[in-house]
Amino acid sequence: MKVIIIGAGIGGTSAGIALRRLGHEVVIYDQMRENKPVGAALSLWSNGVKVLNWLGLGDEVAALGGDMATMAYRDGLTGEVLCDFSLGPVTAQTGQKPYPVARADLQALLMRTFGDDAIHLGRKVVALADDGQTVTVTFADGATDTADLVIGADGARSLTRTFVQPDGAPEIVREYSGYTNFNGLIPTDTAIGAPDAWTTYVAEGKRAAVMPVAGGRFYFWFDVPQPDGLPYDRADGKAPLAAAFEGWAPGVQALIDAIDPDVSLNRVEIWDITPFSTWAKGRVAILGDAAHNTAPDIGQGACSALEDAFALGIAFATNTVGIEDTLRRYEAIRVERAGELVLRARKRGDETHAYDEAATAAWYESLRGADGTGIIRGIVGNIEGSPINLGAGVL
Repeated sequence: MKVIIIGAGIGGTSAGIALRRLGHEVVIYDQMRENKPVGAALSLWSNGVKVLNWLGLGDEVAALGGDMATMAYRDGLTGEVLCDFSLGPVTAQTGQKPYPVARADLQALLMRTFGDDAIHLGRKVVALADDGQTVTVTFADGATDTADLVIGADGARSLTRTFVQPDGAPEIVREYSGYTNFNGLIPTDTAIGAPDAWTTYVAEGKRAAVMPVAGGRFYFWFDVPQPDGLPYDRADGKAPLAAAFEGWAPGVQALIDAIDPDVSLNRVEIWDITPFSTWAKGRVAILGDAAHNTAPDIGQGACSALEDAFALGIAFATNTVGIEDTLRRYEAIRVERAGELVLRARKRGDETHAYDEAATAAWYESLRGADGTGIIRGIVGNIEGSPINLGAGVL
């Protein structure tokens, strides 16, 4: 078959690799003009890493990943260590070590593995037409391309998502999660946290955190609860962070001091989409943020997109009735699982950002002296139930 994938992000490229390895002709189009991923890095928990292993990229991903051996929580105002424990049980219970990775590094690996020759940038899709035998995509410049099926990995503002919804279905809208995230990369610094630790400072419903990635770097992020739509100019740099975290612990001040806004600082308002059930119509389906745009509070956004790619690959490797049937089976595998992760992230965000001050205060208190058992249980709980754990196929 010929397959068109709209979107060259994590989900689109990984799905493209899977379908190419099944022998299909796959072409990817993306409206971006160059590889500029949104966000500095991402968490690859065990379920996401396993998909990349399945795609034959285990060694490469391990080389890109940071050695995250422990997790520590600190009081944001005093710097007091609330808890510090090994993440070894995550590896032991899931069978795979998790890795934080720089998003640009992973994106470049996936694009290179898929094949740069079949990725066409600067091509914005403006319309889709499914005649029951083929699907035609129309680009902003009026050009078209036709394939046996189309996969929309076209992000949170997906055109393809609108196309696959039933006639008369309510509009699917993004919902503001209540906070802004600042993130980027800095050199590892023990004044902020141990070089092999995920260190998070918490207070006032805010978070400042670092995770190790390859190359002696920390991926950092800050969460600041605030209204959406506040003005921000890149010339403001890290001034909003200095104001929001004024008086915080020395480790947080060291983190802010280490940021070079001209090199690596992103500001992103966090939105999600309430889960919905229609991911496919005819010969068109969606995956990634187009299907399950989520807040990053449980670190499963990229992993969920990778699970989509795995499920899509398995569906096409094992079902032969027809394209429409296979896409419905892919949808059935993914809708409930992906939607549940969106809601878990939303619930976690409510707890950590003091939308209910009593709940957040109770969470802070629960961290004091914790041995990590409950936190590990939550992390592993997000990983369990992944289709990659229920039986893998071979490409």
